[in-house]
Amino acid sequence: MSRVEEMLNELLKKKEEEEKENNKVLKVLAVVGIVAAVAGIAYAVYRFFAPDYLEDFEDDFDDEMDEDFFDEDENEFEDDADSE
Repeated sequence: MSRVEEMLNELLKKKEEEEKENNKVLKVLAVVGIVAAVAGIAYAVYRFFAPDYLEDFEDDFDDEMDEDFFDEDENEFEDDADSE
């Protein structure tokens, strides 16, 4: 029986070592997940509180472009009417 007990003890030791390795991997993955979650939350808070300067720029740019376009069209029609 001592031989069977020795084999069982060896198997239990191997199983315990494998569980320790699995626990290490699980701990590393948990830390990586926590860091990623904190980074995601920090980015979301930043995007929420940061002003959107591009939105204001696009609105001003569109207005100026529309005004220039229509001013040029009106001048063309006036020039055509004067030449006739």
